[in-house]
Amino acid sequence: MSEQDNAPTSSDLEEHRLRLRNLKLEDYPDIKHIMDQVYPGSMGGAWSREQFAAQINRFPEGQICVEDNGRVVAAALTLIVDYSRFGDRHTYEEITGNGYFTTHDPKGDVLYGVDVFVDPEYRAMRLGRRLYDARKELCRRLNLRAIVAGGRIPGYKQHADEMTPERYIELVKQKEIYDPILSFQLANDFHVRRVITDYMPEDRESHAYATLVQWNNIFYEAAEPPLIAARSKVVRVGAVQWQMRPVTSLEELMGQVEFFVDAVAGYNADFALLPEFFNAPLLAQFNQDNPAEAIRGMAQYTDDICEAMSRLAVSYNINIVAGSMPVYRDQVLYNVSFLCRRDGTIDHQYKLHITPDERSYWGVRGGDSLKVFETDVGRVGILICYDAEFPELARILSQQGVEILFVPYWVDTKTGYLRVRRCAQARAIENECYTVITGSVGNLPDIENIDIQYSQSAVFSPADFAFPHDAIVAESTPNTEMTLIVDLDLDKLTELRNEGSVRNYRDRRLDLYRIQWLGRQD
Repeated sequence: MSEQDNAPTSSDLEEHRLRLRNLKLEDYPDIKHIMDQVYPGSMGGAWSREQFAAQINRFPEGQICVEDNGRVVAAALTLIVDYSRFGDRHTYEEITGNGYFTTHDPKGDVLYGVDVFVDPEYRAMRLGRRLYDARKELCRRLNLRAIVAGGRIPGYKQHADEMTPERYIELVKQKEIYDPILSFQLANDFHVRRVITDYMPEDRESHAYATLVQWNNIFYEAAEPPLIAARSKVVRVGAVQWQMRPVTSLEELMGQVEFFVDAVAGYNADFALLPEFFNAPLLAQFNQDNPAEAIRGMAQYTDDICEAMSRLAVSYNINIVAGSMPVYRDQVLYNVSFLCRRDGTIDHQYKLHITPDERSYWGVRGGDSLKVFETDVGRVGILICYDAEFPELARILSQQGVEILFVPYWVDTKTGYLRVRRCAQARAIENECYTVITGSVGNLPDIENIDIQYSQSAVFSPADFAFPHDAIVAESTPNTEMTLIVDLDLDKLTELRNEGSVRNYRDRRLDLYRIQWLGRQD
């Protein structure tokens, strides 16, 4: 972005007290003040407070600033990436996780320069050079092979009618033309690798072009390949098509859960996915004349099931997406999916869109946050049933680096199932990710409002030559209790985004439309 640092003028430096340090969350007002000046109008101004907090939380070492008498006057933002995941044709939004740094990978090989900006009042003081030097030192200390950045070329707007961006860059290199950003980068030992198109569509000064620049760490020492890979490129998922059957106790239900976790883990799967309301048989213990009362009664088991599920995840070395269960908090009923990771941590995703049936029978309310889940094998998202029918949610998750989308559902008819299925297939194609769906089968004749089920579990992929011809990786036999075990190659997603026959994600017209999350960020 604005990596510029004008030549010094005569100024009284003695009145300043400059200090180089890492950014803190309380620095946001100063950061916002600078960015709103540096990136006015179409450039969008400052990061949101939520984005700034995510940047610091994910990589505090990489967020550097210069303060003067306690006020931040310049800053440099960075993250570490596994550069092979993105390649040279990435966009700014893509590689920064839409500003949330969800792409940060502590085990990556490149320090990516996200931004450098200086308060306009301080541009004569060479603060940009201090920040660049700090970045280089960080790169050496972390033993990363290079610093890579996408640099704007704002001076190009004055020459766009008379020359190509390649010619413009060549003349800047020859010092025939001065560019406030590229000239500064070249002076700091960066070299231009290539021109990127549509790097920042809103950057009208650069006509959406950018230079891919790189500084090589000559002290870099390649590490020996690890005995056990830190991040698997092939992720194995297991979807459980769950048979609803009467149970008399929580222990009986968890015995059935453990049977399937054991079966899926036996194939060395990384994930096991259970359906929405897989614990519905417990409803039989409560008043069927009042469905709202019954489901609130069943919610008392949710914490115990979560704890038991977490123990299974650790014991069987598998991440479990525990379908969904009712959660009753402060006299409000929610529908919540839980991710029980194999490291013992538990996370959750509330269902955001509530069906008319859930609302009228049970009084369920929707949550207000959408999460990206970091796991040991990649970033995943969870959309519970009806949520998958709203394309905005999957697009927001995709913008933050989600590669696998889990969709636990409960439906009673084939019509309802086809809505979920068709939408899940569309989400895989338009976001260039995998989607995994599963539901329950059978019937519970004595339980009001959840008496019959329909399901055909499936795994969907994008539609291109690297994937199955019909974009269906696997699917189960309808209405039969069974599991699907499927391998998902994440490298194929990277290949598709860069070299696919069509590139739905890359070819979005961000100059014409955007999707913006307005809700809470956890």
